[in-house]
Amino acid sequence: MNVYVRNIVFDCSDARALGDFYAELLGWRVVREDWVVVAKDEESLPRLAFEEVEGYRPPLWPDPERAYPQQMHLCLGVDDSTAAQERALRLGATPLPAMGGSCPVFADPDGHPFCLCAQNE
Repeated sequence: MNVYVRNIVFDCSDARALGDFYAELLGWRVVREDWVVVAKDEESLPRLAFEEVEGYRPPLWPDPERAYPQQMHLCLGVDDSTAAQERALRLGATPLPAMGGSCPVFADPDGHPFCLCAQNE
């Protein structure tokens, strides 16, 4: 039996807008339109998928007292940390407070946290 990650699915307020954000951030493209999915190409896995949810509420980044658990976030590897951070901000990401890790953390336009880690971080 072979088990693998096919899609990482995000609940969101606007599937196309969030799909476009990640496609541009990662240098990927939308590979499926009816259910917005982005990937490097048609055959690549894993892929990111986006599902619109009525009444969507964004996750909360943890506070220092840990009243809000982080639940999960994407940890994205980057070759050029400065350029990646500039791109994320230009695309509409918001910096999040550091929580003691070594990588800068951002929220995507719908509030999902992600970090941008250089090779040595």
